[in-house]
Amino acid sequence: MTDAPIIEVEDLTVRYTLGHGLLSQKTDLNAVDGVSLSIGRGSFFGLVGESGSGKTTLGRALLCAAPISDGKVIYSDDEVRLDLAAMSKAELKDYRKRAQLIFQDPYAALSPRMTVRDIIAEPLEVMRLTRNRAETDARVREIAASCRLNLEHLRRFPHAFSGGQRQRISIARALVSGPRLVVADESVAALDVSIQADVLNLLRKIQREMGISFLFISHDLSVVAHVCDNVAVMYLGQLIETAPTRDLFARPRHPYTRALLSAIPSLDPDARKTAEKLEGEIPSPTAPPPGCKFHTRCRFSRARCRSEVPVLRELAPGHRAACHFAEEFDFTRAAQPGAA
Repeated sequence: MTDAPIIEVEDLTVRYTLGHGLLSQKTDLNAVDGVSLSIGRGSFFGLVGESGSGKTTLGRALLCAAPISDGKVIYSDDEVRLDLAAMSKAELKDYRKRAQLIFQDPYAALSPRMTVRDIIAEPLEVMRLTRNRAETDARVREIAASCRLNLEHLRRFPHAFSGGQRQRISIARALVSGPRLVVADESVAALDVSIQADVLNLLRKIQREMGISFLFISHDLSVVAHVCDNVAVMYLGQLIETAPTRDLFARPRHPYTRALLSAIPSLDPDARKTAEKLEGEIPSPTAPPPGCKFHTRCRFSRARCRSEVPVLRELAPGHRAACHFAEEFDFTRAAQPGAA
């Protein structure tokens, strides 16, 4: 891993307009709202948050699969430097080789009418990365072996495999074009816990051996802790905390992060740990609350939170949080009654 970023995001906004027809009222929805982050080359970067927080939309925007309404996204490796918001068709075609996606559902992501060999080979043939079938087969066998798939597996159809095996096929398909950036969108959420660990260890092994940068999207912080070097926490389209993984778990600086951490089950049977309850539902992104978007569910909120938007500021080296009172409250310990 190097300090040079492979992706630099500055004030990224992904906006959708809801409402169709002449008489319907049109409403703007900012699925991603002013996000800035940097993903280092060869790093494993985690992105967490509740469902509806904008994690998947952010990942899709980095792959040019969602519209970039405002802001700037710069991709940079040893060969090219691309502005994703202003790419030509030729640049976009080249970028597809360099950035790939691992889908969440291994059952829906694979065509039931294609053999495993054809599924893995399809990106090579579509992108014309190989000159003949022999070269294609050699590349397919190489990447299949890296994902612990043998030659017999390549002759079968997806229905013959378990969920973990299917996800390894999906990983092989994503890696066969030789990408430098891979977005893994909830790629272990549909798997059993024991299979999750196997797939996570495989991703970590691939990341170390091939130097690939991963954006790992998840709602499960315990999974993120297992593989990620850095973590960003997202809420209602905005980043509210980013930090190295160890620092985030040791000392969260935002009450929302603290609530997510409290929901991680303990392996100690004698530990009496209860998840911190967040009051209410996540607000609608079409009508977000003023000030801090989290203040409607935060037990620490004050008048300032309801009127002033907090800035994502650095509180320690590499540790940023968007909370007015990050220094005042100790979010590592349970709040005492009346502390807010």
